[in-house]
Amino acid sequence: MPQAVNLAAKLATFDEKWSPRTVATFNGHDVMVVKVEGEFRWHSHADTDDFFLVLSGEIDIQLRDGSVTLKGGEMFVVPKGVEHCPFARKEAHLLLIEPTGTPNTGDAGTAAERKVI
Repeated sequence: MPQAVNLAAKLATFDEKWSPRTVATFNGHDVMVVKVEGEFRWHSHADTDDFFLVLSGEIDIQLRDGSVTLKGGEMFVVPKGVEHCPFARKEAHLLLIEPTGTPNTGDAGTAAERKVI
């Protein structure tokens, strides 16, 4: 029987930062939760947009020509090919949606292993 996905409960199952966990899939996309803190790395995704929804906390999406600050309940989409660097001064929790198999760094050689919870 289908059940609702409790995002807070899923986030409570791990402590690692910048290591997304897939909690659902739909139409060839992964729905992921991730804990973030500090600076990630400058990167871009040549073939996909990058979707960020802040569940709690606050992050900055640094872009080469400015920065976008997101608080809980706010989202931002980085267009494909645009270099960006997520940064969180304190721990924040995000929901990400990406085509299945998209490396979180834009490069499969440096991407975090995709885990399903």
